[in-house]
Amino acid sequence: MADPSSYRPRPGEIPDSPGVYRFRDEHRRVIYVGKAKSLRQRLANYFQDLANLHPRTRTMVTTAASVEWTVVSTEVEALQLEYSWIKEYDPRFNVKYRDDKSYPYLAVTMNEEFPRVQVMRGHKKKGVRYFGPYGHAWAIRDTVDLLLRVFPVRTCSAGVFKNAARTGRPCLLGYIGKCSAPCVGRITPDDHWDLADEFCDFMAGRTGTYLRRLERQMADAAEEMEYERAARLRDDIGALRKAMEKSAVVLADATDADLIAVAEDELEAAVQIFHVRGGRVRGQRGWVTDKVEEITTGALVEHALQQLYGEESGDAVPKEVLVPALPDPVEPVQQWLTERRGSGVSLRIPQRGDKKALMETVQRNAQQALVLHKTKRASDLTTRSRALEEIAEALDLDSAPLRVECYDISHLQGDDVVASMVVFEDGLARKSEYRRFQIKGFEGQDDVRSMHEVITRRFRRYLAEKEKTGEWADGEGLTDGEQRTEDEQRTDGGAGTAGGAGPDDGEALTHGPALKDEDGRPKRFAYPPQLVVVDGGQPQVAAAQRALDELGIDDVAVCGLAKRLEEVWLPREADPVVLPRTSEGLYLLQRVRDEAHRFAITYQRAKRAKRFRAGPLDEVPGLGETRKQALIKHFGSVKRLRSATIDQICEVPGIGRKTAETVAAALAGATPAGPAVNTATGEIMDDEDGAPETTADAPGEPVSAGTPDERRGQER
Repeated sequence: MADPSSYRPRPGEIPDSPGVYRFRDEHRRVIYVGKAKSLRQRLANYFQDLANLHPRTRTMVTTAASVEWTVVSTEVEALQLEYSWIKEYDPRFNVKYRDDKSYPYLAVTMNEEFPRVQVMRGHKKKGVRYFGPYGHAWAIRDTVDLLLRVFPVRTCSAGVFKNAARTGRPCLLGYIGKCSAPCVGRITPDDHWDLADEFCDFMAGRTGTYLRRLERQMADAAEEMEYERAARLRDDIGALRKAMEKSAVVLADATDADLIAVAEDELEAAVQIFHVRGGRVRGQRGWVTDKVEEITTGALVEHALQQLYGEESGDAVPKEVLVPALPDPVEPVQQWLTERRGSGVSLRIPQRGDKKALMETVQRNAQQALVLHKTKRASDLTTRSRALEEIAEALDLDSAPLRVECYDISHLQGDDVVASMVVFEDGLARKSEYRRFQIKGFEGQDDVRSMHEVITRRFRRYLAEKEKTGEWADGEGLTDGEQRTEDEQRTDGGAGTAGGAGPDDGEALTHGPALKDEDGRPKRFAYPPQLVVVDGGQPQVAAAQRALDELGIDDVAVCGLAKRLEEVWLPREADPVVLPRTSEGLYLLQRVRDEAHRFAITYQRAKRAKRFRAGPLDEVPGLGETRKQALIKHFGSVKRLRSATIDQICEVPGIGRKTAETVAAALAGATPAGPAVNTATGEIMDDEDGAPETTADAPGEPVSAGTPDERRGQER
């Protein structure tokens, strides 16, 4: 626990101007980002008597080890920079609205030649029009099913679309009139695009004009005694009205607004948002957050606005935003929203009428969400806390292991040996910090040696990070000749040299010269665990402990979980620790071990599949995937390409003479693959008939042997 006075800036050092500040912990992680109209006044509040601080603020300043700031010219710039840094660093003490799901949107891909209506989740894409969010995907599908009768827009995937175009036969929706079948040319691209645009206009709330037009067409058809056409139009109008009834009218027509309500107590806050478009509720979403600092309702609203509109622009930001309390000050936030929209945005508290009544409804939803969240979390948080306490007690640790890392080795009969590292913090998986390794220090199968290599590389990287941040003098903490040059440090955990790993050694892993001292993002090997768990028994545990001892690390506990009897092994102990089968601690260790095994075997299978798919063209230097596909498409197979002349290879678009000579030389030196065999009939298939060549390492060698169950049994 740090003393805030140890890193308090000197008097007069902090400027009296707008800006954004960051608190960092001892590992240089950014743990809090804030903005202020006056940096001097705001930061002075953190360095007062600890007894006067809110408990959560007190925890933050005692966790921090330094503070830094950036001066900006306006409060709007401070708001924008604060949002950017919160997104980049993910500080643990900032208000972050989290939800357990990604809300589905109704999306229309207007950026394609034939726009498609579909359900989408996640990040929004340019050129796609979104409607929602909806509480459930089935609600979108019900609405779309009604509207396809009137707006028969394409809904099929790219694969189905291409297959229908190739065969000249549309899918079932094309036959029953719920798709205009652009795949077979029943409608031109321009007409289909106009149809999709009309669909978007209807979903955007411009329903009255379209309904009146259909009613006129129905009346004209009846007057001309075209009763079948009039009946179809009548049914179309009924389908549209039914779709409109799914979202009740709550405000006057043409009202576009978002209503935000907050329900809070001393520890947590729930936010609910209703999206009103064209006077109808088109979507709803909500988040719950921990209040990790003393914060007002207005500040909670400000963070919610950043979360909602930080990556939006144009019509995605409504003309009116109704809130329960205004941020202080409100002018920078309102100006920021106006800039995001490109026109004026009204940010206010509803006082009377329909909008106030709807706000009360949103408030009730927020209150219910908070109650439900507390009911669920009480059990979950208690269980995780008990599990960590049981582990600490069983392993005789000083405190509960808040960060646990687990390692597993995976291979198939000694081939494609890889390892995984998974991270659990506070009993929950932290997938952004998972890592994977290739074992390259030696050939063959040796789980103990592999475990020693992985632990060594992981914690060498940790020591290198501490050196780079200046947390100790050069050479401190490196023993047994571990002092290394800069080039040697770049290979640890990253570069593809002996003892290091290849370019795919870690997900989101930054290595080599790209290491950053000041980014603070939790995507490196810079943060040590309190507990290392290895998948295995006494030999694997001894190897992991030996690796830590060689590096001079003595503040990280090690244990192993053996699969057969679920025994917990400790270093230098002859007998295992046996946790009760009903122990929450044992259950957590099993979850961690199983997740490491899943992550490792997934990577190992991917590497094996990539190796089996490799062909002679993969060995041609400088030949990328696009040009490989172009060659295969032009000649039909590698066999025909091998028999082609250099001039014939040069005819392929993008292939020059030098590349053609390289391809011809590589194929001439490669051993031709054996004939493909239909394993169901035993028939030898000629490559000229379109069968793909085998790409096994040896001529005629099967890609895999044995039944699927037998192959799974050979995997480790």
